[in-house]
Amino acid sequence: MRLSKPTQETTLETPSARAQSGRNPAVFLALLGGKLGGALILLAVIGGLAQYFGHPAFAGEEAPAHSECVNPLNTVWTLSAAFLVFFMQAGFLFLEAGFSRTRETVNVLLEGIVDTCLCGALFWAFGFAFMFGSGNGFIGYHYFFLEGTPDTYGSTGVPMLAFWLFQFAFADTCSTITSGAMVGRTAFAGDLWYSIAVSGFIYPVFGHWAWGPDGWLTTIKPVAFHDFAGSTVVHTIGGFVALAGAMALGPRLGRKFARDGGGIMAGHNMTLAAVGGVILWFGWYGFNPGSTLSAMDLQGIGRVATNTTLAACGGGLAALFFVYARGRYWDCGITVNGFLAGLVAITCPCYWVSTLGAFALGAIAGVICVLSVDFFEHLRIDDPVGAVSVHGVCGIWGTLSLGLFATGQFGSPTPFGADTSSDSIVTGLFYGGGVRQLVAQATGSAAILIATFATSLAVMYTLKGFGVLRLSAERELAGIDVTEHGGPAYPELVPRNAADPRRDLMVSAAELRELRSVAR
Repeated sequence: MRLSKPTQETTLETPSARAQSGRNPAVFLALLGGKLGGALILLAVIGGLAQYFGHPAFAGEEAPAHSECVNPLNTVWTLSAAFLVFFMQAGFLFLEAGFSRTRETVNVLLEGIVDTCLCGALFWAFGFAFMFGSGNGFIGYHYFFLEGTPDTYGSTGVPMLAFWLFQFAFADTCSTITSGAMVGRTAFAGDLWYSIAVSGFIYPVFGHWAWGPDGWLTTIKPVAFHDFAGSTVVHTIGGFVALAGAMALGPRLGRKFARDGGGIMAGHNMTLAAVGGVILWFGWYGFNPGSTLSAMDLQGIGRVATNTTLAACGGGLAALFFVYARGRYWDCGITVNGFLAGLVAITCPCYWVSTLGAFALGAIAGVICVLSVDFFEHLRIDDPVGAVSVHGVCGIWGTLSLGLFATGQFGSPTPFGADTSSDSIVTGLFYGGGVRQLVAQATGSAAILIATFATSLAVMYTLKGFGVLRLSAERELAGIDVTEHGGPAYPELVPRNAADPRRDLMVSAAELRELRSVAR
């Protein structure tokens, strides 16, 4: 900024004037009193503004409770991680659309978008209260509509609303996993109903058992169940809701399984699927390291991020070479699902395992994913994107792997790093910890899996009984994008009859009987 040159008349005093003022006590006191008065007025203005805006420096004992315990670094870290996890929705949209057929693309995209909107509303209204509200070991019952919440989440220094946003992104992930196994034949009204069930009730209630402030799995003896970022809470729940939905729906019309001389229906765009998978990998750096809820746990963040990377690498390579050994071809789709399987598996133990353990358990997850896809194909369960295998089955493996690979060096995370007190250390079987942690992990995984699967079967078959879960055969044959959403994703590939659009829904009785018989 350019300063104007001061004038002698306004800024300079003569030596005689300065001497005169210094010899006159009244003038000195007047000047001093004026300056003190001005300073007091300035302090009063600052204090008033500080009181108005709630600044703790001047609020004194009247300050809100959060003023002294909000941690800016942890807050920014948690919000940044929440944004990364939310961006995983783009990855899911790409992945599921790529593994689907052209006629199902709009349905996949809209289902993901609307599911996110529904999840946000439900998790705000009561899902968060069920999951993270204080209550009992099985369900929370405080903080409905986020009313009455404390200013921060526990001792993390993270404001409760920032923590809510982070957990909303997790809840949204769980519900989106479900849709992958139900692509191509679910009526959109059915999508809405099961999304309400998952986001509003199934995920938060059973998630409370492991992550709630008083969840019963955190108190089991002799050691507690651990799930750092959600191999069980997010992925196993999502995967087994997906399995219940696929079983209730039955396969897509025209789907012929391997044991009947067919195989998996090819997705329409492997570019979308591969890019979606890599976006999910990127988002996992919010999913896992962000679950520390602390930017000051520097060693923990680095360890978790590195373990996440190595598990994904192990899963992708293991799936690639395992399939090549069987069929002598390099399969892109199964490699994508392989590194996703490694990511799902490491989500539970990432804080407590070594880099070697992370790579090993990720590689095992890649092979488990391939074998699981084969298993459900043999059972004639139609899962277009492999959601049950990647998330459900590998979520179980990841949860159990903590009881095997935990190194015995680290305890529960704190706002400043790992708790290394002896009663907090997590040690697996391979590092001399015996089977206690493995038993705790198996107990927690089995409890949440059984409760989730039984409840989901009840929900899905109830919706099926009311006729709202599956499309009619005629509408499915015409293409779900056209019949449910008014038009295809690729109009140039699906000619419409301009004179009578209803002709798109018409198929011969013989063709319909043949397709239904194949589906059975």
